[in-house]
Amino acid sequence: MLIREISDPRLHQIFVTDVKVDKELAFADVYVSAVEGAERSKEVLEGLKSARGFLRRALAARIDLRTFPRLRFHWDPTPENADQIEKLLSQLKNKNT
Repeated sequence: MLIREISDPRLHQIFVTDVKVDKELAFADVYVSAVEGAERSKEVLEGLKSARGFLRRALAARIDLRTFPRLRFHWDPTPENADQIEKLLSQLKNKNT
């Protein structure tokens, strides 16, 4: 949906890493990251904030719930951290070989 239905250039090459919905279905915390990394975090979160209403309506139309949670977007540094750890492990391996 992010790729096909939203034309905001701030939201290109992003991906959702996790979604957590509270028990009351009041909020859905959506964690996102981008291919380029944290340097785009501010613009990506601003783009998602401006598209929040559209995304909520579009999702509510596709998912049958009595009430649809409000969307809150957060930057997820996990992919970047994993990449950094992978690089360090590779360097250590090359050092020991």
